[in-house]
Amino acid sequence: MTRVVLLGSSPGPDTAPTGLRLAALPGNTTVAERLRSQILSLDPQPATIEPGDLATALRALADVAESATENLFLIPDNSIIHDELIYQITKAKRGALALVAKEPRPETDDQAQEEIVPIDEAEPEIGLNTLEGLPVRARAGKSRVISVGTANHAVTRPNTALLGPLHVSAKNAPLLAETCRELAGMADAFGADDDLIQLVVFGLVRNGVSVGIRGRRDLFYRRVTTQEEVNEAATEMSGIDEDRARLDNAVKGADGFFTTYFVSTYSRFIARWAARRGLTPNQVTLISITLGVLAAACFATGERPWMVAGGVLIYFAFVFDCVDGQVARYARKFGVLGAWLDATFDRFKEYVVFAGLAVGWVVSGNSDDIWILALAALGLQSTRHLLDFSFGISNRRKPPAQLPTLPLDAPDDRALRKALERRKVERSQGIRGVLKMWSRAGRFKAVHWARKMIVFPIGERFAAIAITAALFDARITFLTLVIWGSVAAAYTLTGRLMRSLA
Repeated sequence: MTRVVLLGSSPGPDTAPTGLRLAALPGNTTVAERLRSQILSLDPQPATIEPGDLATALRALADVAESATENLFLIPDNSIIHDELIYQITKAKRGALALVAKEPRPETDDQAQEEIVPIDEAEPEIGLNTLEGLPVRARAGKSRVISVGTANHAVTRPNTALLGPLHVSAKNAPLLAETCRELAGMADAFGADDDLIQLVVFGLVRNGVSVGIRGRRDLFYRRVTTQEEVNEAATEMSGIDEDRARLDNAVKGADGFFTTYFVSTYSRFIARWAARRGLTPNQVTLISITLGVLAAACFATGERPWMVAGGVLIYFAFVFDCVDGQVARYARKFGVLGAWLDATFDRFKEYVVFAGLAVGWVVSGNSDDIWILALAALGLQSTRHLLDFSFGISNRRKPPAQLPTLPLDAPDDRALRKALERRKVERSQGIRGVLKMWSRAGRFKAVHWARKMIVFPIGERFAAIAITAALFDARITFLTLVIWGSVAAAYTLTGRLMRSLA
């Protein structure tokens, strides 16, 4: 469950769009009615912060945060937003996440580019630009908000407007309450054009919270105050295919090379077809298991035509292994049983195929020594899975790195940026420096995909089994699994040791 907080208009006149109607969208509802219907599934009784006095609004928000036991989702009540965008923001794993819009970079020639002062030498300034009617008073990097200013607090080279929706995890709710009370006590220090969400993020960042950023991408969000703006927004929104965005979001963004280019290019459409016909993720998982067992049975014959058939079946077993997760994300049907079945039977399919390959080699009149290779492959893969799960559990227990803080009444962010620079230098030395350099190398596509493939993920393993079994024999398959798996184990173990020591 998520605690939803609807924010009235920020400092300034009351522009709550209670009578603004979305004539271009089905239902002809008002902006407020549509938003409330969208967030009912998250919170049947959302809290409402009434517009008006800033200090009063901040204290009311502090009271809500103080009593919250769930994640908090803050959104202005004059928002027009896609359901899918609400879903993606509220499912974020970060301690805090803000929807932002960055100013487009100005097109300049080489001479003008040379005259721009580097960010490290730039002086803090009061952001005077606006974007979609909101002040551009935040500085955002690639993944998080670096600094935020106000009408009286300067920020180094602001480039971002905070659009409105803000997700805060339950663990940061007490700090959000404390921050809002601090802000309420200094309400006179802010300007009439400072937005409430901007001020909240200003306080969170200065109190050391890592506030992640997200753009709208292929979805829609807009704050509106007039019927003309509503009409424009509704027309623009109706031209965006929300279902396609939802479908694309059902595909994992960090999959391996084989999965990305040889499965996910079309498996998402199978997932949508299955979801629309009422198939559950668990039913799709059973299809994948059945195909895996049939592949093992084909391999067990040891005959070339059946080996080829087994290669095709194990490929489609993996396809449906991807589809079950995509169905879950597209239809939003998640469950502990489904997650357990998926993880358990991935291993089952792999190991029953190992057995089928070994049996097929023996019944073809070859040596029983194949079982040594089969057990080596099985043992190696089991050890890798054990290390994967144990490292994941221990890594979740590791507290996040603390960010520098800055007093809320500091007139600019110089001290914060200097502290961040010192932190950057410290994290660029020793083992951390090596890891950071290797991480930066991932910006090159060849290195990115090489790193994905070297760890021998499940997609590459199933592809290796399918290709080598169909074209060669079980011995080549097991040798491929053992050699590639050993390289992957050495690579991942080295990386995890370095991360543990960093």
